[in-house]
Amino acid sequence: MNNWSDYPILLEIAETGSLTAAGKKLQMSQPTVGRRLRALEEHFGTPLLKKESGKLIPTTFGQSVLDHVRRMQDEAAAINRSSASLEDSLSGVVRISATEGIGTAWLPTVLQAFRQSHPDIMFDVSIGFRSFNLAQREADIALRWKSPGEQNSLIARKVADATFGLFASPSYLQKKGVPQSLDDLKNHDAVIAMVMDDMPLWMHDEAKNPIGMPERVTFRTNNIWAFNSAITEGYGIGAMPICSCDILTDKPLIRVLPNLSQQEALYLVAHEDVRRSTRIRAVYDFIADAMKKDSAFFLNGGESVFQNGANLHCGTDHLDNPAHKHVLVAE
Repeated sequence: MNNWSDYPILLEIAETGSLTAAGKKLQMSQPTVGRRLRALEEHFGTPLLKKESGKLIPTTFGQSVLDHVRRMQDEAAAINRSSASLEDSLSGVVRISATEGIGTAWLPTVLQAFRQSHPDIMFDVSIGFRSFNLAQREADIALRWKSPGEQNSLIARKVADATFGLFASPSYLQKKGVPQSLDDLKNHDAVIAMVMDDMPLWMHDEAKNPIGMPERVTFRTNNIWAFNSAITEGYGIGAMPICSCDILTDKPLIRVLPNLSQQEALYLVAHEDVRRSTRIRAVYDFIADAMKKDSAFFLNGGESVFQNGANLHCGTDHLDNPAHKHVLVAE
């Protein structure tokens, strides 16, 4: 008898179009994904996927299997959501997904304030930019940089606007000079994070085209911690929320071209079914209220109203800050 756990793997391969991409999303190796697919095909005695134009797509029989798998997943998820909606106690687990920075510093401090009143709540927090499937209850609540759009089953609330700016280390600017304009950036080095829909994290126009990105990229990564370390070690200039520049490092970062900025919206998302759960709704509303109270923190930097120490002090330093004039001299 085949293993039910092989079917979600088949579904992920079909949706991503490759074993490698499916493995990345499932956090499995490419050979393991391929082996599990072969086990399913051997069980049925016929191919489930075929290669076309460089992508794996379902065969006719494979599409029939996938249709059944999706229906089974939807029904199982509906059962889980229904059971969650019946829970009326402020105890148990609440699963939250959030990005680095917000999820590693701001969120734990805020949630601790919630636990002071509700100590029987346990938080299961997943950190990263992967979009968890809320319909499948991979998470109960998600903090996302983009709206889920017109998905009838999801409820999204815009909870904050965050301002992004360009930052570099004092050592880099001392060595390479301080850019005074967008044109100057062409002669500088860029540190790029590929974390938001596989787009380079940088200032961009309405069409999502990068603005003033240096031609030379010295460090590219899909990990926000490696990205931040590269900036602090002097690899080049990178873009990040101004409320995160001190959250992710204890080394000083200097904002360059402080007049160059853009805003991105933060959304709090949940499935409409699980929000009927007393504990999930309570946590959802608490986070939304906390974001509203801390709107200046996300928009302008500075100190969070929930600050318990230096970790929640945002880097608002730039070239006009006298504390750095002994390090940076714009010629």
